[in-house]
Amino acid sequence: MRSSMIALAVAAQMSALPALAQERQVRDEFFWLGEINKATAVINTDEGLLDKALAPRIAAGLSKVLSEGAKPGGKRPSTVISFEPLLIAAGGQEVTLLHAGRSSQDMHATYRAAILRDDMLALAEQLNRTTATLVGLAEKHAATIVPNYTNGVAAQPNSLGHTLLGHAAGLERDAQRIREAYARIDRSAMGTTVLNGTSWPLNRKRMADYLGFAAIVDNAYDAGQISSAEHPVEAGAIVTSIALHAGAFVEDVMTQYAFARPWMLLQEGDGNTYVSSAMPQKRNPGLLNTTRQQASTSLSLAMGAAIQAHNITPGMSDPKDVRPNSAMMKSAATVLANWDRILKGLVISPERALEELNSDWTASQELADLLMRKYRLPFRVGHHFASEVVTHAKDHDVKPLDFPYAEAKRIYAAAVKGTEYPAELPISEAEFRAALDPVAIVRSRATAGGPQPAEMERMLAAAKGKIAEQGTWIKERRERIAGSLGRLDRDFEALRAQAQ
Repeated sequence: MRSSMIALAVAAQMSALPALAQERQVRDEFFWLGEINKATAVINTDEGLLDKALAPRIAAGLSKVLSEGAKPGGKRPSTVISFEPLLIAAGGQEVTLLHAGRSSQDMHATYRAAILRDDMLALAEQLNRTTATLVGLAEKHAATIVPNYTNGVAAQPNSLGHTLLGHAAGLERDAQRIREAYARIDRSAMGTTVLNGTSWPLNRKRMADYLGFAAIVDNAYDAGQISSAEHPVEAGAIVTSIALHAGAFVEDVMTQYAFARPWMLLQEGDGNTYVSSAMPQKRNPGLLNTTRQQASTSLSLAMGAAIQAHNITPGMSDPKDVRPNSAMMKSAATVLANWDRILKGLVISPERALEELNSDWTASQELADLLMRKYRLPFRVGHHFASEVVTHAKDHDVKPLDFPYAEAKRIYAAAVKGTEYPAELPISEAEFRAALDPVAIVRSRATAGGPQPAEMERMLAAAKGKIAEQGTWIKERRERIAGSLGRLDRDFEALRAQAQ
């Protein structure tokens, strides 16, 4: 079941993210096996583990294999066992001297970490792009007042920008998770061989440096048996979080499509919507549906990684395969890319949102808060009064802006009758009107993290700063890998040139 889902996911993600697909086709298993062999040739020659007289000829054979694999239709095996016969054919049996102190276990663990590391950076980059779009939209709508909903019911007025920054905060935590997981994945297993290392004094740190890793996996048993099985599961947890965040946002927008007069919906056309085959008036939110479906696919692939890692003996390869794990990562990147499209395709009507707020009683809690904050009435007393106001209004189809102040006074007197609280409503008519004004409510919020202008300005600046920091982090990691591989290429070419 998972294999069929993986195949579908791979096809979908490759078509949706061609740039990422091209990058992955270059840095596949074959690529990293080549880099590992190049680094082995250079390091072991320098340190006397490989005869300097043989090294250039071995390097020439390796170069031939890599050159043939780079040609259209060339052989690009993904395992040590299938890569080595090509080496022998190109360089003779002596080329297997490279395999001193190595195993397919540490080599495969290393290229899996390297590929997942690339996938992590690609996901981080798309996450940062989507977050930047989200924060930009939040800034644009910092003063747009809209209903917020709980249990599917309009509950409170809020700034749309504040709501969007809430979603951005969730994505910032996903960015944190990527950085934290990346540090655990960005470690080289090379030189650990199988289970307990080797009698060959391999320079593991230099190997890690050539391959762009920040560190080595310290414990040789951990390298192939424990940590390499954790990597896809930890990556899956990040994918799960992203999928859940995307799904929540999509459903929040989807709610609007049940309204006859929504205040937020997708711009028609451009792949955002499609016409019903039977009902001419319908414009179905296709992009929302697709993104939600993709998020569910991401979630199922992420759960698959955990299930495959469950109840197996240490070192088994069940959860480690590159193909499903890369498909899982790319599925999350596709979700984020389509979320970005949703954000850029939203049409928002501040006037319609305010109309909806003023047609319902989403501001009624402010009456109770005002009575408690300024006039020291217990919250439950004020809540009971406000609830009675709402009940009367709904029974008589009266909107908040039209509610008679005299009727409010009458309801209050009835609510406190027989108590020690003031018999007359203590708030003035002006205060009563202001308490029911959604715009005034949002602007007068006083707690840290609220939607009031000062806090919105602070949170927007903080969000932009985090996006910039994440961009720098991604750039630095990519430059480290590129720089390391560049040094390896230069040193290997110098070794190979000695054979000419």
